[in-house]
Order: sequence, then structure tokens, then C-alpha cells
Amino acid sequence: MLERITRRERSDLLIAWLAISIAFSLIFIRGGVTVELFVIYLLVSMLTVGIGFILHEMAHKFTAMKYGFWAEFRKDNLMLLVAVAMAALVGVVFAAPGATVIYGGYISREQNGKISAAGPAVNLLLCIPFALILFLSGMFSMSFLSRNLLALIGMVGLQVNAMIAAFNMLPVSVLDGKKVLAWNPAVFAVLIITAFGLLLASFYPAIF
Repeated sequence: MLERITRRERSDLLIAWLAISIAFSLIFIRGGVTVELFVIYLLVSMLTVGIGFILHEMAHKFTAMKYGFWAEFRKDNLMLLVAVAMAALVGVVFAAPGATVIYGGYISREQNGKISAAGPAVNLLLCIPFALILFLSGMFSMSFLSRNLLALIGMVGLQVNAMIAAFNMLPVSVLDGKKVLAWNPAVFAVLIITAFGLLLASFYPAIF
């Protein structure tokens, strides 16, 4: 499976992963913190955003390859710069680091819809283990630092993956939601309602 990820694609994934991790870290530390806290938030962002972002793109890639196409992620340098700049200056993350480009001829509406749905669906599935981490962080006896770090990982992982799914399911422009809606409105409704429901719920930790 890894041999299907080219050297250029690995490079693009790594650069995009680092850029959006920095962007999310800038959001979390907005208002000013110590260097040590920034490093903690950066590492947490790299873990949570990294898993969500990479698996989202790989879901697109390998679903496309299942249908006989070739697919590779390509970073967008301008959008990566915009993401970091907006996080630093405005406090908003506009995470559109690039896209998985599909090669190989005609793609049917059904195939395109399923390829597009695969990314957000993976992010929604990832919300489950992160919600479990958040829930378990208050269940076991551990040091204050360990408990808070575990809770932070769970909360950020839950919010980021719900955010990625919700943003990509918007039925506009080149986002996944538009292609999923064109293929199957029922699947679109389930995915977008679940994504925004989890995103809203993630801001109320007591639920978990």
C-alpha cells in the first residue's frame, strides 16, 4: 500500500501536514503563551490534525484506486500560506491545503460521489476514538498533567476531525459535499448532519 504513495506525494503530504498543524496551533494559543505551551499545542495538532488530514486524503486516494484510477495528493502552496496567515492574523483556520487529484479517464457520478464521501466519512469515524480518549481522561487516576494532556488530545482530535468533515461536506465549489449531493442526497444528509452535530457537541465536553 505504501508503495503507491510516490515520493512527491509524501513530500506534499508532509509540507501540508506541518503547515496546517502550525495554523491550528496558532488558533489554540491565540492571546499569547509560552514557547513550551506552543510546542505542546504544535505536537498535539500534528497528532490530531495529522491523522485527520492524512487519512482523509488517503481515503480519497485509495477509494479512487479501487475503481481503477490513479490518484495523488497535491499541495496548494498559496492556500497553505493563506491558512497560516489567517490563523495568525484573524484567528480563523481556512484549511484547504490541497487536493487529491484523480487520473485515468471518465469518472461516473456514483464513483465521484463515493470517492468524495470517503474522506469525510473517515474523519467522522476518527471522532469515535478521540471522543473515547476525552471520556476516559476523566475516568482513571493519573497526574494532573497527564489527565489534562489526554483530555486536550481527545478534545482537539474530536473537534478537528468534526471540523474537517463538516467543512468538506459543504455543497459548494470543489468541496466533497457538492459531489456527494449530486450522487446521493440521502448520504449527503447523513454525513453533513452528523458532521455538524458532532462539531457542535464537541464544544460541550460534558456530553462526553
